[in-house]
Order: sequence, then C-alpha cells, then structure tokens
Amino acid sequence: MRPRLLHLHSTFNLGGKEARCVALMNAWGDAFSHDIVSAAPGETAAAALIDPAVAARLLDHFPSLEGKPGPARWRRIAAAMQGYDLILTYNWGSMDAVGANRVFAHRPMIHHEDGFNEDETERQKPKRVIFRRLFLPGVARLMVPSRNLERIALEVWRQPRERVAYVPNGVDMALYERPPAPDALPGFARRPGEVIVGTLAGLRPVKNLPRLVRAFAAAARATPGVASRLVIVGRGPEEAAIRAEADRQGIADRLVMPGFVAHPHRYVGLFDIFALSSDSEQFPISLVEAMAARLPAASTRVGDVAEIVSPANRRFLAADEAGLGEALAALVADPARRAEVGSANRAKVAADYDFAATAAAYRAIYEAAMRR
Repeated sequence: MRPRLLHLHSTFNLGGKEARCVALMNAWGDAFSHDIVSAAPGETAAAALIDPAVAARLLDHFPSLEGKPGPARWRRIAAAMQGYDLILTYNWGSMDAVGANRVFAHRPMIHHEDGFNEDETERQKPKRVIFRRLFLPGVARLMVPSRNLERIALEVWRQPRERVAYVPNGVDMALYERPPAPDALPGFARRPGEVIVGTLAGLRPVKNLPRLVRAFAAAARATPGVASRLVIVGRGPEEAAIRAEADRQGIADRLVMPGFVAHPHRYVGLFDIFALSSDSEQFPISLVEAMAARLPAASTRVGDVAEIVSPANRRFLAADEAGLGEALAALVADPARRAEVGSANRAKVAADYDFAATAAAYRAIYEAAMRR
C-alpha cells in the first residue's frame, strides 16, 4: 500500500510553493497518495495542475487551521492527522498544525518555509519567532529553498543544524528547449524589432510591481531609439494600482497584463529580459524559469537572487528603484549582452537547479522521515 501524505497549506493557489508541491506530486506519479488542505476555502486553483494519474484529492472537511491557538482546536487538528504516514506543513499559515503535532499527534512531519508576506518584509514578528522556537522541535525536518532562510532557521529560530534541510527549487530544463509559440500569451504578439521586458508574479504589494512600472518607464526614456513593452503575467489585488502607475508614467500603451497563465515554459521565452521588483523574496522560482529560457534578469537585490543568477548577470542587480531602471536600460540597449548573460544563466540552471535533483532530494528526505 502506497504511503499517504497530508499537505496542509494556508492557500493552494498558484504561487511558487504550490507549483513546487504539484511538480513533485506529478514527478513521483503513483508512489504516494496525497490529501490536500487549503486553510482558505476555495483558494485551490493549483489543484488543476495535478496530473490526473496522481492519487490526489482536496479535503473540505479538515478542522480549520485559522483562529486562536488552544488545546481544543489542536486536539481536533491532531485527531484529523492520524492515519497518515507523513504530514507536510507549509509556511506560517500551517503552524497550528505544527503545534498540534508537537503537543498531541506526534506524527512524522516535515515543515516547509518559503518566505514571508508583506507584514514581515522588514522584520519578523517576535511572537511568530517564539512560536517557531517552541514547536518546530516536533518536526523531523525543516525544509528551506534559500540560503537566507537557512540562516534564519539556524540563527533566529534556533533550530539545530541536523533538523534544517536546504534544497533549492529546480526546473525541468527539457521544457525550455523549444521556442514558445508566438500566440502563447493571450492578447500579446511580438512586433518586429521590439524588446520585451517581462515578469511573472502574484499581483501583491510585496512584489512592488508599481516600482517595476516606474523603472521600465525610466528605461524607456533612457533608450528612446528602442521600441519596448512591459508584460506582467499574474493576477491579484494590485492590478488597478499597476495600471494606474502606468497611466501616471505615460506608458499605459506599452503595458500588457494577460492575467494568470499556467505553464511558464510555454511563454517565458517570448520575453527578452526578465524583471523582478520585489521588496522581499527568498528563492523566486520564476527567476530560475526565465534563466532556463536563456533570459538575462534585472532585479532588486533580495533573498538569494545574487546567488541564483550567473556571475555575468550580477551587475544587473539593483539596490533601489533607480538602479533597477538603469539595469533595464542597459539590457534593453544591448542585444549582444542580453544573449551573453542569458546563455550564462541557462548554464547556471543546468549546473545547480535541475528539477530531477530537487525531486530526488525531497523524496529521500520524505522517505527518511517516514522510516523514523
């Protein structure tokens, strides 16, 4: 009988951690069965990406992961976790399950941390730090995809070295071999001679996409002889603010927002430059996807970005908005440099971030936890 895995998510939408979770399920095929919980009812769009051959189902009857912590709630959560071979929890939104497991359930558990929301961009909340220190000792492993999160786990959350597992996210290089179809993005078609700056992101404040609009506008002013457009793929509450900023900057006619589009390997190669403007990131998988498609990147210097990109790309990482605009302008103006940096980025992904290695590492850690 195949092992039963329970996945407890704050949401199961279309972010990076959900994409990795689904990719792992699909890679392992029928080796495991998966029950998936979203703490936010109805936020389960990532489920549509699970291969139909995978034994996976969404649970709509699991005890709530939200609310004031307490013994009664934790007993209900602990009871619902019985019968599984491994419990997988993700980020702060699932920490009540981590507490319930430490106190009541005592099941094999692995906790995943991928980053922080807007409320912890500058500083972690002290109560959350204390909670992690108290209850993470109940998990078999704490998995992190970035060196910055690894440092936080060791130094801030005070977890022992043997409990923390650093495994970077990876992408399937073979998916990026073929050029994308010209109509892969709804409502978008390249024009002869233009340069496309593109990004993939949830339209949330932490991504600071109005900053990207301003940086792109500055780059466009600095390269008046080059036709360029900005493509932002994603959906979320910041769409109106992004469009309003484009109006203020006078580039509304250069902004394309097709909404969320699945399977980035099918269209990211339509861009010439990948851009990242976030206030906070840890290991942005969209950056690695763009690198696999031979794109150079202009980015804010956040999280592990400087380590992820190739050495040739590091000069295009910026400390502030003005620097991001300058990096974009330099790449827009220089097609030879774009090709050189893009090739170096793809080689870096092939060497360090191939998905087969990621999937093998996760499976080995999960199976070891189940044996314990």
